[in-house]
Amino acid sequence: MALAGFSPLVMKTTALALNLLVAAIGTFYFIRARRLSWRNVYPFAVLGFPFSLLGGAIHLPEGVYYPVVGIILILSSLQMARSAIRKGGTRAASPSAPPFWGALSTGAVIGFVSGTTGTGGGVFLAPAILAMNWGTAHQTAATTAVYNLMNSAAALLGAYFYWDQVPTSLPLWLVAVAAGGSIGAFVGSRYLSDRWLRGILALLLLVSGIKLVF
Repeated sequence: MALAGFSPLVMKTTALALNLLVAAIGTFYFIRARRLSWRNVYPFAVLGFPFSLLGGAIHLPEGVYYPVVGIILILSSLQMARSAIRKGGTRAASPSAPPFWGALSTGAVIGFVSGTTGTGGGVFLAPAILAMNWGTAHQTAATTAVYNLMNSAAALLGAYFYWDQVPTSLPLWLVAVAAGGSIGAFVGSRYLSDRWLRGILALLLLVSGIKLVF
C-alpha cells in the first residue's frame, strides 16, 4: 500500500481490517491442529487489548509513520533470521512458558505500538517470543494469530473515527487475503518445520520494512 501511494490513515485502517480476517483464519487452523496453548496467549492479551485500543485512536504523520514501522520491521526480520540460523545449528534448549509479568508488559508495549501503526502486533510479538525462547515456531505462530485477532479488533475500535478512510476496494482485498491466509495457515500449522517458518517470516518482514523505509 505504501508503494501505491496510500496515506497512513488508509494504510492503518485497511491493514487492521485485513489483519483481523487473516488472524481469525489462522486462529481457526491452529486450534484445529491443536497447536494453540491458551496459557501462552492470555498473559500477552490482558494488557495488549486495551493498549492496542488506545494506540488505534492515535494518528501518526506520514513522515513518522513510514520510517518507524519500516525500521521496526527490519529489526524484527534480523532477529527472526538469527533465530532461524541458530535453530538449524546447535540444539537449543527446550522452550518454556512465558513468565506472567514479562508477557504482561510485553503485550502492553507491543499492543500500543501495533495499535498506533496498524500492524496487528504479530510482527513484533513473534520475534520477542522466539528471542526469549518462550515457545516453538508453531506455538509462536498460534499465539501471535490470537494476539493479532484481539489487537486488530481493539485497534479498529480505537480508530473508529477514521473508518471513512477505508478504500472501496476493501471487499476484493478481503477475498484475496482470505484465500491466501487460508492456504498459508493450513500449510504453516501442519507441514512447515520451525526453521522454515522462521525463515519465511524473516523474509516477509525484511521486504515489508525495506519498502516502507526506502
